[in-house]
Amino acid sequence: MRLILGLALSLAALLPTAVLAGAQQYEPLAASVQTGLHAAIADRAAPDPQFPSIQEKVNWLTEMSARLTRRMPDRQARLEFLNTVYYEAKRAGLDPQMVLGLIQVESGFKKYSVSSAGARGYMQVMPFWIKLIGNKDSNLFHMRTNLRFGCVILRHYLDIENGDTYRALGRYNGSLGKPEYPRMVQGAWEKQWGWGPRVIGPR
Repeated sequence: MRLILGLALSLAALLPTAVLAGAQQYEPLAASVQTGLHAAIADRAAPDPQFPSIQEKVNWLTEMSARLTRRMPDRQARLEFLNTVYYEAKRAGLDPQMVLGLIQVESGFKKYSVSSAGARGYMQVMPFWIKLIGNKDSNLFHMRTNLRFGCVILRHYLDIENGDTYRALGRYNGSLGKPEYPRMVQGAWEKQWGWGPRVIGPR
């Protein structure tokens, strides 16, 4: 019995981590919206984060790297992740700190996390998005692809909600109208990843 249990635990360790996260809901997209989102995903320019200054870049990466060390021990992987988060967030017109807070809540910074609804990766992107705006080569467990999809999708929801971060986060998690998820992201954003002003809207 112990041998069977041990084998089961060993096998579980090899599988993607299951997390209790929500998921975006499938909604038909207008052709123009679908085309625009597909174009946003398809841009494959190499990440080159543009910080306000070299000093700001050094300060931000040093501080965020220190905060992320426990969850992501490998320094090179950590810096690559942070540079990509900053690049993709800014590219989509998002606050990188909010994106870090969302990732903390959605996946706990686990690259291979899978929710009970099937959402995948750091930003828990639902696979239906691949058919809507991706292509057959889109791999939601690939760091850059996952962060690109997640940021573009969140930007899409912000546009739908006219910039209301609270409602956009609800849409992202598939819990629109419920306060728990936006509050969790806001809490992580402010307490763990705070850096400069944050606006989520009164709730």
